[in-house]
Amino acid sequence: MRNSTFAILCLEGAVLSFNVAAASALIPSIASDFALSQFSVGPIIWLYMLPYGLAAFAYGPLVRTIDARRVELSCMFLFSSANLLAGLSNNLSVLFVARFMMGLFGASVIPLGLILIANHMPQEKRGRYIGIFFGLTFVASLLGLFLSGILHWRLIFIIPAALGFILWFLMLVLFPHFRENLEDFRMSYLQAFKNKSVVRIFIYIFVISSIYHGLQQWLGVYFSTGLNLSQFVISMLITLTALSGIFGEFWGGRLADSVGRKKVVNLGIALMVISIFSLLLKLPVAVLVLVMLIWGLGWTFNHVGLATMLTDLPKELLNEAASLNSGVRFISGGLGAALGGLLMRNSFNLGFIVLGSLLLSLLILGRQAVNEK
Repeated sequence: MRNSTFAILCLEGAVLSFNVAAASALIPSIASDFALSQFSVGPIIWLYMLPYGLAAFAYGPLVRTIDARRVELSCMFLFSSANLLAGLSNNLSVLFVARFMMGLFGASVIPLGLILIANHMPQEKRGRYIGIFFGLTFVASLLGLFLSGILHWRLIFIIPAALGFILWFLMLVLFPHFRENLEDFRMSYLQAFKNKSVVRIFIYIFVISSIYHGLQQWLGVYFSTGLNLSQFVISMLITLTALSGIFGEFWGGRLADSVGRKKVVNLGIALMVISIFSLLLKLPVAVLVLVMLIWGLGWTFNHVGLATMLTDLPKELLNEAASLNSGVRFISGGLGAALGGLLMRNSFNLGFIVLGSLLLSLLILGRQAVNEK
């Protein structure tokens, strides 16, 4: 794979991720502009996540039949158009449609990125490339989150729209064709799930993603109601998880190549376990800074290690596996956030103990839960 092709894949990931984390922070501003309640605007989150998770299942199989260049050009143009529509929307219905379209067409980027890296990068270097790919998505997400606090909410959609159209033109000029071995359209998910390695990995991904979002989505509430911290301190602590995640993706990818995928996955869980149980101690803010850095580092070590494992699966299963990765993570993440809320509503300490114990069990059973080729 040429450097320009990989750079385009990374830029696609960055454009996709720019307003992912910022969307929830924009809800109050959007509600104020449209003179609506914040709960009325809230569906902009799941109206993106649901079509994203479901559409992801189609893109991996689709590029067996259609040149990946055509798929990416079409999706980037439509994704950018959807962002522009969101930024210019004059009512909530139009914004909802735009968010749905963003999820539908944005879901192509991650599966196709993994497929192209797996097919065109040597196995011993895939971890570092995947680390760079996902690391830049974290950078873009963090930048969007920061800018959401100082720019009008419409610009948080218009910026990726403009960048997306520029990127689309660069792709038109520089992105190569991937026409080799095209075949009839098929979805081989039943065949994929006959492979024990695939089943183990995706059960593992479902569980770890549920646990992560079961805690991550409620950290702000815990810091506010459990520790009485100010909004500024809460925002900074949560931002630290994304900041450390950038280094976790880059560093974890290199470690996945040098020491092995499974070791990086298990190291990530160990760091997450330490972080969760530390929250039982009602720590001062200075120590919470360290805990949040460890939490973000642990999650991204686990994430990049698992993503690299997927690229090592047999070629005939790769497309379905890449799509499953995105679909399963979004679906299980939403479920985990809902179940985590039920736990935290009863008791934060109960939530920490349950989620931490599940993670610890996953670490202990790791040799059976994940099968590395």
